[in-house]
Amino acid sequence: MQEGQSTQGHEHEHRSDTVILPAPTPWPLVLALGLALLITGMVTHWVISLLGLLLTLRAIVGWFFDIFPHELHVAVPVQTGVMKISSTRTTREQLPVSAEHRQILPVETFSVVSGIKGGIVGGLAMIVPAALFGLLKYHSIWYAVNLLAAGGFVSWASASTAFLCQFHLEGLLAATGIHAFTSVLIGLLYGAMLPMFPRKPILTAGFVAPLLWTGILYSALGIISPVLNARINWLWFVISQIAFGLVCGFIVNLQVKVRTPQFRALPFAVRAGLHSDVPLTKDEDL
Repeated sequence: MQEGQSTQGHEHEHRSDTVILPAPTPWPLVLALGLALLITGMVTHWVISLLGLLLTLRAIVGWFFDIFPHELHVAVPVQTGVMKISSTRTTREQLPVSAEHRQILPVETFSVVSGIKGGIVGGLAMIVPAALFGLLKYHSIWYAVNLLAAGGFVSWASASTAFLCQFHLEGLLAATGIHAFTSVLIGLLYGAMLPMFPRKPILTAGFVAPLLWTGILYSALGIISPVLNARINWLWFVISQIAFGLVCGFIVNLQVKVRTPQFRALPFAVRAGLHSDVPLTKDEDL
């Protein structure tokens, strides 16, 4: 009986002084290295892939025997103690403030449909300066269309100027898809951005945003489309962007705004448009 009690006490002492954790194993790292070498050898040399295959197989076998038939564990000693948490900060009485001491913006915004409408109309307006540029410089309205489509066709990378000035149905379809997709995306961005700048929306939509897009695209176009980067005329591109921004911003501002959840969080007097110097409490809010 005493021997059984001593054994039970020993087990209890072992459980309180140690924590059983999974044993550390290097095989996941070896497996990752093997897979990396296996893939690297596909573009370098087959010997590297062979080395990666050997490491992968060895890691799979080693990791398997670390788990089956029984998981490997280690006993980690722990020390228990009481930790006292104290703070040197002192509490101060806060000044009473109303629930409206912070502005919750925006209380109204444009719907998704407003951004789509603005993007479509702005995209149509952007076609005018682009076609005018091709007509004045290359005597063809199809130059800008084919130049935009050239980013999606590898075979058009070395196309001549005469080729880009001709009408191509596949170029028209590709350029229409690219232009429509990007115009709608930028229109949605305008619909979300313009409520943040309610004082001067035309300045933001017509000049600030187009110059910002142009700067970002100028630094990344060489990677996105080298063909377009080598042939683009940045002056006319900025003019087209400004035309898009002015028209898109104008169309978006014509749409009816919808109220956001921030508006519903305002007190009833503010939502109803009542003017009162007496602040309403939460209980008086309807």
